[in-house]
Amino acid sequence: MSPWVATRWWEFWKLLVFPTVSTLMSLRYSGGQHVPRTGPVLFLSNHQSFLDPVLIGLSLPRQARFVHRQTLQNKKWLTWLMASLRGIPIDHRGFSREGLQATLDALECGESVAMFPEGERTHDGLLGEFKPGISLLIKRTKCPIIPIGIAGAFDAWPRTCKLPRLSPLFLTPSAGTVAVAIGKPIEPGRYEKSTRVEMLADLRREVAVQMQLAESLRRKRREAL
Repeated sequence: MSPWVATRWWEFWKLLVFPTVSTLMSLRYSGGQHVPRTGPVLFLSNHQSFLDPVLIGLSLPRQARFVHRQTLQNKKWLTWLMASLRGIPIDHRGFSREGLQATLDALECGESVAMFPEGERTHDGLLGEFKPGISLLIKRTKCPIIPIGIAGAFDAWPRTCKLPRLSPLFLTPSAGTVAVAIGKPIEPGRYEKSTRVEMLADLRREVAVQMQLAESLRRKRREAL
């Protein structure tokens, strides 16, 4: 699928899915003004649920190519969906040479790429440690890095549940409400003199800040007076 067709398909998908997710999961988001409309951008987000790519895609003002594990391709429908949205598959153990090069190629072509540096969905809702492979990518790219925080997706659809829990706008809020917060860009030069440990720790803090902001955005049940 050509990039032009893939972009039109993404726009159609967003137009189709946005009303459903907003209504049934009370989606709220902020920070879209921080995203450059053109040029390469690397988005880094926490990973709470299978919902995360959908929530991020609906919250961003431009299309992002999602880096995903090759093991997801065991499901044919998911394989087709990720390919149609021009996802970038990587080895389940981390960045292979091919996966790293494909990500760098996308950024060098001025595209935006979204990644989950934890490498897998959280088991407890908390932010995990970032995989070291992300440091190699950041050292080799020269594009803005934007931290993203997701809140509520773990409550809505933890990895132990087969189906998501809904929290429709027309009902009293439940634990299934979700929110996304998009942070300000971080210039890559910030990490030129950082060690890998320092870089990963700083990026993790930036994502944690956005997670807290997203949590404050969630539609919640009002406390009884």
